[in-house]
Amino acid sequence: MGMAPRVSSSVMNPLLLFLLLFVGVPLVELYFLIEVGSQIGAFSTIFLTVFTALLGGWMVRTQGFSTLSKVRGSMDRGEVPAFEMMEGAVLLVCGFLLLLPGFITDVVGFVFLVPPVRRWLITLGLQQGGVMGPAGPPPNGSNRNPERRVIEGEFKREDDE
Repeated sequence: MGMAPRVSSSVMNPLLLFLLLFVGVPLVELYFLIEVGSQIGAFSTIFLTVFTALLGGWMVRTQGFSTLSKVRGSMDRGEVPAFEMMEGAVLLVCGFLLLLPGFITDVVGFVFLVPPVRRWLITLGLQQGGVMGPAGPPPNGSNRNPERRVIEGEFKREDDE
C-alpha cells in the first residue's frame, strides 16, 4: 500500500483561499453591517460606510502622491524605488479595501494607511518571502572592511593610438 504524501499545514489550498476571500469575507461584512444597522439605524450605517469610503479615498490619494514624490526622488538620484513601489501597491490594495462596503475591510485598509505599520508589514512580508534577509555579515562569510582603499591614477589605452 502506498502512503499519501503529506501536505504542509503552512500551504493553504488555493480553492479554500478563494472561498474564504470571495464568500467568507462578504458574509462576515454583511453580518456586521446588519448588526451595526440594528444598533444605530440603517441611515446612519449607510452614512458611516460612505463616510469611511470618502475619508479613506482622500487619505489614499494623499499618501499616494507622497509615495509618487518619493519614487521620483529615488529615480532622480539614480536609485531603484523598489520599496516605494511596494508601498504604492499596498496603497492600491488599501484603496480597494476602503471602497468596499463594510467595516472589517475598512479597518484593515485604515491599518495599512499608517505609514510605520505599512513599512513594517512590507518588510515582514519581504523577509518571509525570502526576498530580504536580516542585516548581517555577507553571505560568503568574509568580513571585509567596508572602507575601500582607493588608488587614483591615469591610464591610456594602447589601441587608441
